[in-house]
Amino acid sequence: MTFVVCMCTICLVTLMACTERTEQTRATADTTLAMPTHVAYGITVHFTDSSRTKARLRGSVARIYEDRMETTLAGGVFVEFFSTSTGKRAATLRSDSAWIDDRTKNMMAIGNVIVIADSSNTRLSTPRLFWDSATERVSSTERVSIVSPKETIDGVGFESDQALTSYRIYNVRGVQR
Repeated sequence: MTFVVCMCTICLVTLMACTERTEQTRATADTTLAMPTHVAYGITVHFTDSSRTKARLRGSVARIYEDRMETTLAGGVFVEFFSTSTGKRAATLRSDSAWIDDRTKNMMAIGNVIVIADSSNTRLSTPRLFWDSATERVSSTERVSIVSPKETIDGVGFESDQALTSYRIYNVRGVQR
């Protein structure tokens, strides 16, 4: 009888020890997934197609998540967009932060987004802006304000080429000339 009680006690202690280790291992694995693979400071990223630079991005802090194939930027983001035809800078973008899909190279600029077109001095402001790397177009489903030398337009949702030369605002809330 003493032998049976002793064996049961040993089995219970062993099982409890295994369970605790498994939970600790699982918690460590979950934390590891949330941690960036790399952290970089004062970065510059070039978005290219063959030998042509589409855009150049500078950020204060980049967190690269290789397992999720994405990069987040914080502490201020500055992007220069370049013309397909001339290769010259067409517009600039500033935002508080950004998210980049490393598979597609698409970017979401977040927080106090301002885009200024070099040629027309048109200025776009919105809380969030999506840049499609393949089409070189920008869009937003948020509130937008576009101020050009000719007019000021407020609305919700828009899309445009990255130089802001041909834009469409979906729900216009006001126009001033």
